[in-house]
Amino acid sequence: MTSTIQPATHQNGRKDGPTDARSAAPLLPPAGKGIPIADPAPLGLAAFAGTTFVLSLFNAGLVGPASLVAVVLPLALLYGGLAQVLAGMWEFRNDNTFGALAFISFGAFWISYFVYVREIVPALPPADAHTATGIFLLMWTIFTAYMTVAALKTNAVLIAIFSTLLVTFVLLTIGDFAEIAALRHAGGYVGLLVAALAWYGSAAGVVNSTWGRRVLPVFPIARR
Repeated sequence: MTSTIQPATHQNGRKDGPTDARSAAPLLPPAGKGIPIADPAPLGLAAFAGTTFVLSLFNAGLVGPASLVAVVLPLALLYGGLAQVLAGMWEFRNDNTFGALAFISFGAFWISYFVYVREIVPALPPADAHTATGIFLLMWTIFTAYMTVAALKTNAVLIAIFSTLLVTFVLLTIGDFAEIAALRHAGGYVGLLVAALAWYGSAAGVVNSTWGRRVLPVFPIARR
């Protein structure tokens, strides 16, 4: 079954860009002549969604700081980090540049976030910590901005995920640079929406694959 972020088929038969599940076989075979592998996108999206959800609860002020260390950091390292990196490597195997770049990069985001919060932040004065966090988030805002542009040729679900993720990063970045708690809280609430959209994308991939037909649409964008 095709991935929510695997290439779509042009009218002339050329295959490129993501699409939703429509048949029982991938639109693009894995690179090389090895044994075909399962679609890694549902795993990558689920890992991204779950970790984003718990961090956004903290950013929105719905849970206390203790939750950051107790829940967010282990998930950031193993689920948001390791699982997404693995999903991205399998997307390379599937000749899916967009999926590989997205999953490996955001997997690296979560691993670096784990190291940053656990090892770096405790040694910084509060004012410097806000500035450092703002710089950290700014880099990811830039990356997410051009990935959002790339997503415009994929499907509506991915467009929604990356667009709301970009808004989240912008709010959190400004909130840390300016030390405005209200903006960080707003970023947390938008992050909860990002998590819900990513979970939907993951659900669409696994449900459509298991059922062998399109049950949950992702609304692919027609390519000309």
